[in-house]
Amino acid sequence: MNGFLTELLHVTLNLNLDGILLFHFLLVTYFIGVIISVRRPVGVAFAWIFIVMTFPVLGICLYVLIGDRPVGRKLTRKITRMNREYSKITEEMRTKYAVDKQLLPIEARLFSLLAESNNGTPVVAGNKVDLHTNSLQILQLFIDEINQAKESLHLEFYIWALGGDADRVGEAMIAASKRGVACRVLLDSLGSKDWFKSKWPARFRNAGIEVTEALPIQIGRFQFRRADLRLHRKIFVIDNSVVWTGSMNLVDPRTFKQDSGVGEWVDAMVRVEGPVASQFELTFSFDWSVDNPKITHFTDQKSPIAPYEGGVIAQQFASGPVYRDDILYQVMLSAIVDACEELTITTPYFGPDDGLLQALMATARRGVKVTLIVPKLNDSKLVAWSSRSYYADLLNSGVRIAEFHGGLLHTKSLLVDRKAAIFGSVNFDQRSLRLNFEISLIVYNIDFSLKLQTLIDSYLAQSDFVDPNVWAERPLWRHYLENAAHLTSPLL
Repeated sequence: MNGFLTELLHVTLNLNLDGILLFHFLLVTYFIGVIISVRRPVGVAFAWIFIVMTFPVLGICLYVLIGDRPVGRKLTRKITRMNREYSKITEEMRTKYAVDKQLLPIEARLFSLLAESNNGTPVVAGNKVDLHTNSLQILQLFIDEINQAKESLHLEFYIWALGGDADRVGEAMIAASKRGVACRVLLDSLGSKDWFKSKWPARFRNAGIEVTEALPIQIGRFQFRRADLRLHRKIFVIDNSVVWTGSMNLVDPRTFKQDSGVGEWVDAMVRVEGPVASQFELTFSFDWSVDNPKITHFTDQKSPIAPYEGGVIAQQFASGPVYRDDILYQVMLSAIVDACEELTITTPYFGPDDGLLQALMATARRGVKVTLIVPKLNDSKLVAWSSRSYYADLLNSGVRIAEFHGGLLHTKSLLVDRKAAIFGSVNFDQRSLRLNFEISLIVYNIDFSLKLQTLIDSYLAQSDFVDPNVWAERPLWRHYLENAAHLTSPLL
């Protein structure tokens, strides 16, 4: 009897093992098919196949979480539907402002066509663009704008941090709503998680302010949506006529992340008054409609204000997964290869892919003065080590690398030949270029470019240039640590 039971148990285990192996084979085969179904860099595809085959449970979980760029089926369908409605508006814009492109030199005109492609907005003349560089003054100017608003206030930010003058902005919003100004606030669920847990959402809603949480993180929906796709835009539109945008979140630098050991965050914003403000209003309205579950169609459009005589030619540039995929990457690549004399990049997080890295190296080698300014200390150690893995190749090709030591340099800008600038929320890394919803202002103006160059010069005065010879002599362990961190760059 015991022998029979032993044999039966043995057969049962074999059947269970065969079933497990078959299930494992089918599951791994399915996910390999999923990986192959999307054309991606060969190295990336093979890396995911290796991970899924070697560590099937962990590998499949990782791939579902971060291996692709889905925003969820329901949200994708909504974006696709609204994008068709949005495209009618942008097409009318491109027709209306077609003559403004003729004011640009041919190389800038061609660049603007790339930026407006795939349902983008066109260049618009007649704008006033002012550069602001003091975060506390910017917060006070926000409060002044709110106090003077007559019709509407629309805020869209990645982070609204608690404390300091950021709270004063909140109080001003409540007062504005009570006097009849229509107020809407759209914040990223992850970036502003502490704000959403605080008293402020309830206070805002009680005062009549509409609040929407963008891309909410729901544990049960990880299998349908990547949790690390974020709304990284910074947009503040006042009465459809004035817009603020740039690198700064709604934070007081005196209180924000003071435990990170990097000093105060150093930001810059632009205040734009003119017809281009309506393009930012349009993007806000689109994002609001997408993230607000009560809205099913996108029809929101307000007439732009009249242009200012002799004003600046500018162009709003929005990007994101599902929405204008890869146009941002192409624009950045084009800006680099278009530079003839000088190219300067400021970014807190530097993690280009091989294509952008090669473009930077080639641009420097053909005689263009290429300068990269990054913070000496970073709030992410992994990002800092990964960024430095690129230094040797860049330095050897002639790129100048300056490490800013006056705080965490958070300004994101790209200045080409002191004639045109890309200024906004975009970091020079694969997360901004491929994953996040981002916003930038492209300015085709020498005077603004000179003001930005003055700001850049002030950053360089507080920076140390990396010496190629000293860098080459760094300890071997640092070389290995940098390259190990570099392996994580697509995830940073």
